[in-house]
Amino acid sequence: MSLLAKLSSWFTGLKAEFNKIIWPDKQSLARQTGAVVATSVVLGLVIALLDFLIQYGVDFLVGLSF
Repeated sequence: MSLLAKLSSWFTGLKAEFNKIIWPDKQSLARQTGAVVATSVVLGLVIALLDFLIQYGVDFLVGLSF
């Protein structure tokens, strides 16, 4: 099988797979995007809070004098 035939076959398969894709509608896409943004913000706040608490704890332990 020649290179041209292999490429042609590959692109034919690619087109067939591309036609199977079901794209979301605008409402679904907006809802999912909002969920991703909200989750990212909440997780960012949780990580920032944990970072602050750990920093406070380490600073407290370093400041202890024996």
